[in-house]
Amino acid sequence: MAARVESEIYVKKISSAELNKIRQKKKMASIMRTDGFISAPALSDKLKISLPTCILLLNDLLSDGYIKKFGIGESSGGRKPSLYGLPEDRYYVIACDFSRFSANIAILNAYHKFVTPVIEVNTHIDDPLMVDKLYESAQQLIIQHNISTTNIFGIGVDMPGLINSITGTNYTIKDKRRQQIGRDLKVKFNKLVYVDNDARMHAYGEFHFGAAKDYRDAIIIHWSWGLGLGIFINGELCSGKNGFAGEFSHIPIVENGELCICGKRGCLETIASSNTIIRRVKEGFAKNEITSLITRFEGDAEQITPEDVINAARQGDEFCITILHEIGSALGKGLSYIIQLLNPEVIVLSGPISKAKQYILSPIQQSLNRFCLEKISESTLLVISDLGDQTAMLGTSELIFQKVFQEIEFT
Repeated sequence: MAARVESEIYVKKISSAELNKIRQKKKMASIMRTDGFISAPALSDKLKISLPTCILLLNDLLSDGYIKKFGIGESSGGRKPSLYGLPEDRYYVIACDFSRFSANIAILNAYHKFVTPVIEVNTHIDDPLMVDKLYESAQQLIIQHNISTTNIFGIGVDMPGLINSITGTNYTIKDKRRQQIGRDLKVKFNKLVYVDNDARMHAYGEFHFGAAKDYRDAIIIHWSWGLGLGIFINGELCSGKNGFAGEFSHIPIVENGELCICGKRGCLETIASSNTIIRRVKEGFAKNEITSLITRFEGDAEQITPEDVINAARQGDEFCITILHEIGSALGKGLSYIIQLLNPEVIVLSGPISKAKQYILSPIQQSLNRFCLEKISESTLLVISDLGDQTAMLGTSELIFQKVFQEIEFT
């Protein structure tokens, strides 16, 4: 009897009415995050609740500092309504984008504005000090820009590898004890954590903010040292059963071809990536091919980057133009499989190699003409991203904010 009484004293039950109010407040905040400033009448219409109820909920959110008023909106007649929105300094997330040999980190607000500079972290996925370095860099940004840690609601990290985004596990990290990267980040930061593949987050950024934002069925390729693939079907990011969907790089294309980093031979990555460009340059140097790169780099191919090859092609270097033509043709063949399987509305090319533009677009299209059924390929638009280098950080911040606003308890 005493145990039952004690339980009744200390366990506070939330009524169904209170739970409904919390759900409505979450919806309100989420609408403001995605739509921007909005009036009470517009909110009540969206949520299908009465205007008095809507105003009561808004006043609760205002008094707790979750939202604020942002002036007066337009009116078709009568009194002009107040506009409500999320404070720019109330909700922050940390976004981290890994490249091959380093990572970039910054803090963004709920409107996807970078409130700190992007700083580079000297780390990589197999660095045993990676989590500590990310934490130290984040703390540096927080202190330098006077951001309250209570207003930071999560950290999102995109990185190369086979990643289960549900468990936050990166199976490509060599040390199995460190593969649970989501868990380790959670322990260190004590915040909501989301970890996903870098290509999918590039795709997510492109889909929400870039060249794919007006389409429902899209393929986004991040073209660099590998070929990252993001797949959107009916507006939803396809991750597959374990989060491994989109391993475009490792589709075997050439029988008994070059050895790939995955251990197989002839993968698409071996004939259509930055690695391919550098290998072809080295072969050209060994054969004394006529190219401006030999003079410029004094025969030392190790110094050359894919950007150098693209720039030389723009200056009319035939050797470099040929290399870009070769990898464009190879990518086009790989894309022909994707197009015939998924019939996308648009394919967006992003990443460093996409900056070659016409030097790769023409051979890609030639391959599509050769390998695709015309009726399928003719309806697929091929475009190059103009979003810039922060695509993945924008995609990561969007996804982590979605999760943040699902978890905040607006009591």
